[in-house]
Formats: sequence, structure tokens, C-alpha cells
Amino acid sequence: MLRLFYKEIIELSGFEVAGLARNGEEAVSMYKQFVEKPSIIIMDHRMPVKNGIDALKEILKINNSAIVIFASADSSVKDDALSLGAYSFKQKPFDIDYLISNIKKALESSKSVAIS
Repeated sequence: MLRLFYKEIIELSGFEVAGLARNGEEAVSMYKQFVEKPSIIIMDHRMPVKNGIDALKEILKINNSAIVIFASADSSVKDDALSLGAYSFKQKPFDIDYLISNIKKALESSKSVAIS
């Protein structure tokens, strides 16, 4: 449900959502299949099958310049996510305007977002 909420808000803010993944494994698989990679990925940590840290590692192996905003209630992974190369870390719960502001800052002119 939260993924659909983020999708609605992000689209209403003028961005295109390229895809929604239900788990970390699906996020990596989707990323590999995108011909045109999304400009930004919003990644949670606690996901079934593969967690966000492991998915982040794999995505950055595919494209080390991928912009990943890590969003999690688990603050214990903040340092790991940032040291691995996440663009930023958003501690849940957070204000949606804060997320949109961070997306705009990270992307400037791009409009494609993937959520996992």
C-alpha cells in the first residue's frame, strides 16, 4: 500500500514512475531489464526475498552512478546505505514534501522514478 501511495504522490508532483517492485530481488531484476534506466530509485530496507542493502549493492554494481534515495524506519542501516553509495537516507516516517524536495534536488530536470 505504501508503494502505491508514494506512486500517487510522486506522479502528482510531476514525475514519471518507471516501476514498482514488491521486494529487493524484483527491484534488481526490474533495474536490469530497463532499457532506459530510471533517473532515481527510492529503496526501502525491509523487503522480502532481498533486503534494500543487498539490492542497493547489486544495482550499484550494474550502474555505479545510479541515484538511490534510501527510505527506511531502520536507522541502523543509515551508515551502511550511505557508505555504499546511496544518495541520501530518509528516516521513516517522513513528510512527503521532504521526499519530493530531495527528489527534485537529486534530479534537477529528470522525471523518471522507480520505487522498491
